[in-house]
Amino acid sequence: MPRKFVDLSIYLENDVVSDPPAFAPKIQYFTHENTFSQIEPFFPGLQKGDLPDGEGWAVEMVQLSTHNGTHLDAPYHFHSTMNRKLGENERSIAIDEVPLEWCFQPGVKLDFRHLPDGYVVRAEDVEAELKRIGHVLEPLEIVVVNTRAGSRYGQNDYVSSGCGMGYEATMYLLERGVRLTGTDAWSWDAPFVHTAKKYGESQDASLIWEGHKAGRDIGYCHLEKLHNLEALPADGFYISCFPHKIRGASAGWTRAVAIFDEKLFG
Repeated sequence: MPRKFVDLSIYLENDVVSDPPAFAPKIQYFTHENTFSQIEPFFPGLQKGDLPDGEGWAVEMVQLSTHNGTHLDAPYHFHSTMNRKLGENERSIAIDEVPLEWCFQPGVKLDFRHLPDGYVVRAEDVEAELKRIGHVLEPLEIVVVNTRAGSRYGQNDYVSSGCGMGYEATMYLLERGVRLTGTDAWSWDAPFVHTAKKYGESQDASLIWEGHKAGRDIGYCHLEKLHNLEALPADGFYISCFPHKIRGASAGWTRAVAIFDEKLFG
């Protein structure tokens, strides 16, 4: 049976809401018609008309954060140390140090689209959803979370949409051997605008980034700004999400893909 591929990644593009405005990517496009000035210095005496059809090359200049687009966060993004609860308080690994075996594993989807924006998912929510779909977690499975934010990508409320994964929910996964997770929201945690209200009322800083900070106790990675999770079943697929190899970085861009192959994986 032929393999089926489902693209789980968003575009890197201008003028589509995928980040707060100050963090948006910026792409400058140079086309075949306007790049002769880039080529000519390599070949003194060359005239534009000497080129086939007078065309140069197409090339782009890109200004990005490692957290633009669909990307994989390394434990280093969350905290300087990791694995405190595994007996060693180790230096957190950067994106170029993430084990490759974490990045190609069977996938499991938790459907939390019904949860309201800003809701902090608890361990019992994860347990109930796993029971609903009839799945028992195995070590190294990649768990992705489908939130309401997936339907708001590109809209002005995207960054503030969807539920987030709390500390206890994240630890529930990590304690069962999961080392890579993902979400179609802007952040693994609840949107900042909602957390800010709770912090304003309580002044409890432990509410800030609580899902990310679970990485202090057990090091893990997560994907952010996934897309098209609605097209996936609860399980029965693999996820491939190898990150770009950026030395010492907190994250790396990835073309996340779900792969179905009954003959190979069934």
